[in-house]
Amino acid sequence: MKLTDLSTYADAQAQFSSARLWELFDGTRERLNLAHECIDRHAADPARIAVRIAHADGSDEVITFRQLAEESSRFANLLVARGVAPGDRVAIMLEPSLPFYASLFGAMKAGAIAVPLFTLFGPDGLRLRVDDCTPRVLVTNPEKAAITDGIPDLDVLIVGSGLEAELAQQPATFAVATRADDLAMFQYTSGTTRELPDAVRHTHRAIVTVMIAALYGTGIRPGDQYFCPSSPAWGHGLWHGTLAPLAMGVTTGAYSGRFDADRLLRALQDYGITNLSAAATHYRMMKNSGRADAYRYQLRKMSYTGEPIDADTLDFIDRTFHLPVCSIYGTTEVGVILVSYPGAADFPVKPGSLGKAVPGTRVEVQAPDGRPCAPGEIGEIKVWRRDAWFPTKDLGHVDADGYFFHGGRADDIIISAGWTMSAVEIENQLLKHPDVREAAVIGVPDPLRGQVVKAFLVSPRTADDAFVQEIQDFVRQRLSQHEFPRRVEVVGELPKTPAGKVNRKILRERERQAAALPAA
Repeated sequence: MKLTDLSTYADAQAQFSSARLWELFDGTRERLNLAHECIDRHAADPARIAVRIAHADGSDEVITFRQLAEESSRFANLLVARGVAPGDRVAIMLEPSLPFYASLFGAMKAGAIAVPLFTLFGPDGLRLRVDDCTPRVLVTNPEKAAITDGIPDLDVLIVGSGLEAELAQQPATFAVATRADDLAMFQYTSGTTRELPDAVRHTHRAIVTVMIAALYGTGIRPGDQYFCPSSPAWGHGLWHGTLAPLAMGVTTGAYSGRFDADRLLRALQDYGITNLSAAATHYRMMKNSGRADAYRYQLRKMSYTGEPIDADTLDFIDRTFHLPVCSIYGTTEVGVILVSYPGAADFPVKPGSLGKAVPGTRVEVQAPDGRPCAPGEIGEIKVWRRDAWFPTKDLGHVDADGYFFHGGRADDIIISAGWTMSAVEIENQLLKHPDVREAAVIGVPDPLRGQVVKAFLVSPRTADDAFVQEIQDFVRQRLSQHEFPRRVEVVGELPKTPAGKVNRKILRERERQAAALPAA
C-alpha cells in the first residue's frame, strides 16, 4: 500500500517514512528528472487532463498531459538547438498557460535551470533577478518584452512572435538525462524591487521532499480535482499548486491574470473542484466579494497558507463551504513543517491553529534561552534540522493539546511601556469591525512609551476623531486595556508583497522617512 492510499492522521504517524516517498516516483536517488515525474509518465492516455486554467477574461484553457509532454519536449529540443547547456538558466515570465508550462518543464528536461518570474515585475525587479541568476534565455510575452531592452547577452523568446512556428519544427520527444542532485529550479521569494532575497536553489529530487506537504498539508490524493490560484512564480503556486499535484497525476487548476474573486468562485463550481489550496488573502477577497452564495461547490478539502486567517474570514468559510480550512505553515528555507491534515477524519482542526508537525519532523516553540516553552507561552518556532534547531524567525505558542499557533514575525512584536503586544492579534480584532476592510499594525516611536501601536486601515470611513475613538474602544474592549492602536490612519490600500501578504516593512520605512522630515 502506497502513502497515497492512506488518509488518516494515525496512518500518517505510523506508516510514513522518507524511504516510502520514493515509491511514488519512477526515478531513483541517483537518476531523476522532475519534468518526467510531473508530466511524461502520466501522458499515455491522450485525454488525461493536466491543467485547467481560469483566465481573468472569463475564458478557460485545458491542457492534457500528452500535450504538455510533447510541447515541453519541443521546447527542450529548441533550447539545445540554441546552445543552451545543462546548468544554464532559463527565465520564464509568463502567466499560467501552455507556453508557461511547456517552458518550465522543457527547461528542466534539457537539464537547464528553470527560473519562474512574477509577471508584474517592472524593469527594476526584472533586472535585479536577471543580474543575479544570469539566464541565457528569457521567455515572455510581447507586452513584457520591452522591459528586457538593454540587458546584454540575453536571448529573449517572445510568445506569439514566431516562437510557435520555431517550436513546431522540433521533435516532440526528448530523452532526459539528469541526476537527482542536479539543479532544476531557482525560486525567488516575494521581496521588493529594492531588496533581492537570495534565490532558493532546488534540485530535481526536491519533488520527492515536497510530497510531504502534498500528502499532509494540501491533502492531495489521486482522484482529486485540485485548484490553487497562487502565482506559480511563488512557492505556494509553484510547488504546492503545480509540481506536487502533477507528480501525482492529479489535474490541477490555475488562475491566470488579474485576480478577481468572482472568477475564482465560478471556476470552483465549473471545474467541480474538490480540493482547494489558496492564500489567506484569496479567502478574504472571496468573502469581501459578496458573490460566494451565487455558486455551488463540491469541495471536500481546503487549505491555506501565507499568513493567519482572521476570525471573520474563518466564519465566512464555515458558513459558505461547510468545511474546516486547514493551515499549511512553513518557510522557503525549511519547507512545510506544520499542517492540519486535510481529509484526515481523525484529526480535529482547531480554527486559527497551524496544526501539528508533519510526520518525521520535530518542531518546538522555544524561549530565548533554548528551553521548550510551556503551553500558552510565546516563543520562537524552531525545527530540528541537521542535528541543530533551525529558527523560523516566527513567534508562536502551543496549547495543551499540542497544536501550534502563530504569534507573528519576530519583528512584528510591539513593546510599549513594557507591554508586549502582537501585531497579528491586534489586526485580527480590527478586522472584526464592520467598517474595516483591511488592516495592518506596526509599532512607531513614542517619546513616552518607547513605541505605540499604529493601525493602517482600509475603510469607507475617514479617520476623524469619532472613528478613531470608535476603533480604539472596539479593540480595547476585546483585548487588554493597553492593547489598542493609539494612532490610526485610513489609507486607500495597503502595500503588499507580490505574493499578496501585507508588507509591514514598507509601512515601517514610510514612518521612518516621515519622522525624518523637518516640521513644516
